[in-house]
Amino acid sequence: MKISTEMVEYIAHLARIELSEDDTETFRIQLEAILDYIDKLNQLDTTGVEPMVHTLDLRNVFRADEVRPSLPPGASLANAPEHTEDSYKVPAVID
Repeated sequence: MKISTEMVEYIAHLARIELSEDDTETFRIQLEAILDYIDKLNQLDTTGVEPMVHTLDLRNVFRADEVRPSLPPGASLANAPEHTEDSYKVPAVID
């Protein structure tokens, strides 16, 4: 696929980046190469190939969610700069 200089400039505008003329040409060439490679991949026959989320057969490795004893409020708040009886006290971030 042919990428024009105007397309690269438009993409740069969307990304809010400034490119020099040399950078624009470099990115134009690189984007063309990427799109040409994607076009080659699109030509592959993937009939019967199941989509994958990941190339490895991963399983959930998290522990079961169980209720367990935790620190009492006084111990968990001991090093807090400011706290109420049972809560951390933090500055408001929304007006």
